[in-house]
Amino acid sequence: MRAGSIVLALGWMGVIFALSSMSGSSAPGRFSTAAHFVVYAILGALYLWALPRSERAWPTAFAAVVLASLYGITDEFHQSFVPGRMPDPADWLVDTAGALAAVLVIAGVRRALAARGAREAAL
Repeated sequence: MRAGSIVLALGWMGVIFALSSMSGSSAPGRFSTAAHFVVYAILGALYLWALPRSERAWPTAFAAVVLASLYGITDEFHQSFVPGRMPDPADWLVDTAGALAAVLVIAGVRRALAARGAREAAL
């Protein structure tokens, strides 16, 4: 694990917690589906960056998505204690989808770059 990337992931988790702590009346507008998707896409990417890479990419990618999804569950539970907020399973699904999308894009880019490097090394 990389210490700096772990700090970034933890910091981003703090940002999510702070946003979820805003009461329904003080939250800036309606926290939209797109915002949930983007916030958790960033979290999934940060987890992927923080986790140690293995020879096979899918276990690390899977772990990053699972961790982001689990944090989404705790985030929704946390909202049940915030005035004017309530947990929403649909938000959790969007959170998980955002993390999954980011991890798939990053894993795809990494794979393409590795294949390109292998082709160039073979020349």
